Amino acid sequence: MNTLIQLIFGLLAALIVGSAVMVVSVRNVIHAALWLIACFFGVGALYLLLEAEFIAVAQVLVYVGAISILILFAIMLTRESEGSRYMVSGWRLVVTAIVCVALFGAVLVPTIFTHTWNVPPPPVATPGSPAPPEVLAGVEDLGRGFVFSYMLQFQVAGVLLTVALIGAIVIAFEERARRRRVLTLAEEHEVRKRQKPARPPVTGERTPSPQAAPMSDGEQG
Repeated sequence: MNTLIQLIFGLLAALIVGSAVMVVSVRNVIHAALWLIACFFGVGALYLLLEAEFIAVAQVLVYVGAISILILFAIMLTRESEGSRYMVSGWRLVVTAIVCVALFGAVLVPTIFTHTWNVPPPPVATPGSPAPPEVLAGVEDLGRGFVFSYMLQFQVAGVLLTVALIGAIVIAFEERARRRRVLTLAEEHEVRKRQKPARPPVTGERTPSPQAAPMSDGEQG
């Protein structure tokens, strides 16, 4: 059973890491959003593997069902054109990758070496006594963890979401300012009438002769 769980964990970890790499490497932003949805699904399955059913359902409902759709709508409403690319390349890509790996290591390495992994041993059931029920963290324990144990992390996540919301509003206003005003039907008909080419003369039709310009007083004298 432990081997099967480790195999499922390896597959989920490969799905999450592969989807995250595709999010930052593909050139189409719509495809990047779809890969992000796959990454969210993998994280939800990982929570389910850890027997955190409530967090797994919240992950799928909130991130896959709401945040991902919001990202897709924001991309489709604010992007300028299909040919516009906002990609980091060259030495900037190398510097960005080094900074990201350094920040991730600065957070992960101290956690691995300083955290006390208090894994309780499996309970030994004596003959004739019922097995003790497994203690699972519920909604109440999750709320207490957000308010007390992980208060700083929760506030940082809220600030990041607020900054992302403000950035989306700024991008939408800039795009609206640069957007061309949509013409009404009457204005579009008038523009087409002005751009309509002159009708060529029909064979046998008499073309009007150009009128001579009136002479000035000096030319008459």
